[in-house]
Order: sequence, then structure tokens, then C-alpha cells
Amino acid sequence: MKARPPKAPPIPAHPGLDVRADEVVWDGRFPLQRVVFTYTRFDGARSAELTWELWRRGGGVAVLPYDPAADAVALIQQFRLPALAAGLDPMMTECAAGLLERDEDPERAAGRELAEETGLFADRFERIGRYMLMQGGCDEVMLYFAARVALPAPAVAGTHGLAHEGEDIRVLILPAADAFALLDANRIENVTAAVCLYWLRQHRDRLRREWG
Repeated sequence: MKARPPKAPPIPAHPGLDVRADEVVWDGRFPLQRVVFTYTRFDGARSAELTWELWRRGGGVAVLPYDPAADAVALIQQFRLPALAAGLDPMMTECAAGLLERDEDPERAAGRELAEETGLFADRFERIGRYMLMQGGCDEVMLYFAARVALPAPAVAGTHGLAHEGEDIRVLILPAADAFALLDANRIENVTAAVCLYWLRQHRDRLRREWG
């Protein structure tokens, strides 16, 4: 019998949950499970039998680099096939992000992704929060960080990414006010960058005092 992939463990026990079937139907880079279950409804009754597909991506980190002296941020742009499939511009404006390795410290991972995808190095991090991205079908949980950096001039930001992963990442350095304008115009169309920028707008004055 084929061993179950480590990234797709059985659904854990939970009060009121009755898992009737749990199988891995795709064992690729990100496994896909088909789970048949019922659960206890708010009124105490048993739910109908449900069949859900569960995409197992695990944990990840995202980081928003902020330079309090320049009052500027660094975002990235890269081609995203799912965005194209959804009818959006596939050249998405995002935050540097990546998946956690097994037992990896999230702040260390944030620094690693920052260096790989932007060429920047942070001397301070602050946790923004923990969020699920697609709780209706995927187990991915993201930890968001802000990072204090010294940003280069926009003209020398360049492109980055890991060649063996086929990454082609362009760094976009913007005054914070310009990034907020993109946010307000709905030109930031991914939730991670939007949440991080909303957080920065709320905490920007404090960071300029504490990080400056």
C-alpha cells in the first residue's frame, strides 16, 4: 500500500465531526484530498453528508519591506497563470512570499524570501498577523510580516528570483502614499499585498517613530 504523503495527513479529530472517507486523489507538489464528512450543525442536528476537495499547501510567509526614512515600500511583480485564468492581469503586484519548510522559523523564512525575491535584507521584523487565504478549499495559513529595510533607488531595484524555480520577479519601489493610492484604486488585486498595505497605513506613523 502506498504511503500517505506527509503534506496530506488525515483530517484531525474534532468534536461533532464524522469523517467517513479521506483519500489522497492527487499526490503532486501540493496534494489534493477528497474528504466525505458530516458535522454537528449550530442547531445540534447532523449535517448532510458533504464531499469536499482539500488542497494541501501548508504554511507560508509574506513580507512587506518598509523604509521609514524614505517612507517607501518594495513590492514585487511576477506572472501568475491563475490570475490570467480568473480574467485578471496576470502580472500581479504582490508582496515577497513563500512556503515554510518543515519546522522552519517563520521570521527566518520571511528574511529568506525577502532576500531571494527582492535582494533586500531586513534588520527588524514585526508580525502583521496570521490569515487563511482560501478557507473554503485549501489549508494554507499565511503569516504576514513588515520588515525594516534601507531601500535602493528605484532605478537599481532590478529583477530577482530563483532560476531553478523559473522565477522572474521585478521589484517595484514606491513611496508609501503611491502604494496606498494603488490600493484605493483596486490595482492591488491579491489579498496578501492588500492586507499588508492596509496594515502599514494604520501603523505607518508609529513605525516611522519606532523604526526611524
